[in-house]
Amino acid sequence: MARPRKPLLSRDRIVEAAGTLVDAEGLDAVSTRRLAAALGVSGPSLYNHFRTKDAILEAVADAVSAKVDLSMFEAFGGSGGDSGEAPGGVGGKDWRGALYDWAHSYREALSDHPNIVPVLARGPGRRPAGLRLADAVFGAMTAAGWPPAQATRIGALMRYFILGSAVASFARGFVDDETAYDPADYPHLGQAHLLAERQREVDEGAFETGLTALLDGLALQYEALRAAAPQTRDAPQTRDAPQTRDAPQTRDAPQTRDAPSRRG
Repeated sequence: MARPRKPLLSRDRIVEAAGTLVDAEGLDAVSTRRLAAALGVSGPSLYNHFRTKDAILEAVADAVSAKVDLSMFEAFGGSGGDSGEAPGGVGGKDWRGALYDWAHSYREALSDHPNIVPVLARGPGRRPAGLRLADAVFGAMTAAGWPPAQATRIGALMRYFILGSAVASFARGFVDDETAYDPADYPHLGQAHLLAERQREVDEGAFETGLTALLDGLALQYEALRAAAPQTRDAPQTRDAPQTRDAPQTRDAPQTRDAPSRRG
């Protein structure tokens, strides 16, 4: 009787098993011993695919990044530089709306895998999905008319905000024991014990409030930027006006120096 074949070990199987461990028990739960046991293989066989535990965690983080929707940036074409378009984006596409949709997709992906957030917070490094994400945001912002330096800051700002919101729940940070909030010590926390049971409402509301405020602020900067752009682009005409530098009538007017009617 033929022996049943074991599924071939692959990078995808290792990443999937590691992701399950991270979701269930956190980053410290991942080890070659635990992974090998979960996959039904020997520990050394993992090193044929990943050299270190950190490399495995980087791959898990990239798998989460790959779940983030980037389709909202496709309308911008990924081309950098000032498009010269009116405020709002390229061809009527809305950079603000794109950031809003992307932020919600990113947060949703992180909400499903909060334990991997500390790895994602290190930055994209060499992770392909992470780099595609950064490229899509930067390309869309520059295509919409943001200067490259400011587009970089917007990408960083959005990442700080989204990752920060996914690290932990604000509402769950308060115990549901009413006696923990003595009015004599905490006169304004009389309802704090109710926050935990309203965790979803509180945390999602906070994210929405913060995201709206952030985008409102960027929109004001964008309007100011676009209003100032024509004066910046047309400045050479005021610096190199020929009349100011080479007016021959002022320097060599012959009527003033050799007028015969005044000498003879």
